[in-house]
Amino acid sequence: MSILANKDTRLLVQGITGKEGLFHTQQMAAYGTNVVAGVTPGKGGEWVLDGKVPVFDSVKIAAEATGANATVIFVPARFAADAMFEAADAGIPLIVCITEGIPVQDMMRVRNYIDRKDVRLIGPNCPGLLTPGEAKVGIIPGDIAIPGNVGAVSRSGTLTYEVLYALKQKGLGASTCVGIGGDPINGTSFVDVLAMFEDDPQTDKVVLLGEIGGTDEEQAAEFIATKMTKPVAAFIAGQTAPPGKRMGHAGAIIQSGAGTAADKIKALEAAGVRVAKHPEELPDLLG
Repeated sequence: MSILANKDTRLLVQGITGKEGLFHTQQMAAYGTNVVAGVTPGKGGEWVLDGKVPVFDSVKIAAEATGANATVIFVPARFAADAMFEAADAGIPLIVCITEGIPVQDMMRVRNYIDRKDVRLIGPNCPGLLTPGEAKVGIIPGDIAIPGNVGAVSRSGTLTYEVLYALKQKGLGASTCVGIGGDPINGTSFVDVLAMFEDDPQTDKVVLLGEIGGTDEEQAAEFIATKMTKPVAAFIAGQTAPPGKRMGHAGAIIQSGAGTAADKIKALEAAGVRVAKHPEELPDLLG
C-alpha cells in the first residue's frame, strides 16, 4: 500500500476551470490519477477535459454524485480558507491545498476547524502528493520519480523535485512523496507523515527534507529517536540564512535564536539520522 493516495483515489479538483486548476488537472489525469469531478461555483453542469470530467457548483454535490474521497484545491488565496471549510464539511477525508499566500489568520481558523473533523489536510502552499506509478495529487512532476521503497516528506517543493530525481538517477524509487508545505501553520506535520511511513509495509527507508524556521524538524527528530524503526536520511535547507530574514517560505525565518539549521541538524543527528550537506548526497546516505 501507499500512504494517502493511490490508484483507487477518486479525486475532485476545486477551482478546476481556472488556468492553474485546468492545467494541472490535465497533468494529473495524464499521469493516470482518477479525476472524477471538478468544482467551480456557478459553473455546475459544464464539462472539462473533452467532456470527461463534470463540473459541479459545490463539493457536497460533487462528492455525492461521484464518490470522490480526495480533493485538491487550486483557488486564489482569498477563497482558499472557504474552499477548505467546504471540503471538510462535505466529509472529504483527504484535502490537499496547493494555494500559497493564505493569511496566517485564515489558516488558524481552518486548522482549528479541521482538528474537530475526521479529515487530513496537506498544505497549504505545498506541491501535494505523488505515489509513483499510481497517482499524483498536486503539481509534482510525474516523470521525476519511479516506484520504490523510499518515503519522502518535504517542506520545500523544488527541493522535493531535486531529491526525487536524484533518487531516480541512482535507481531508487519512492513509495509516496508528501509535500507538507512551508507555511507557519499547515495541516500535516513531519511527525504525522513519519508515523504513516513507519506503518507502511512498502516503505523501507525515509528521506526528510527540512528548512530553517519553526521546530518541526526537532519534533521529527524526537519521533524518529523514540518511535521509528526505519532508517532516515535528511537535508536541511537554509544553512547560510541570516537571522531574522525570511528565506522563501513564510515559515522559513529564524527568530530569537530558534529554528536555525544547526539546531535542526544537531537534533536529527542525535536521533541517528544521516544528514546530507547537499541534497544530491541523500541517495548515497540511504545505502
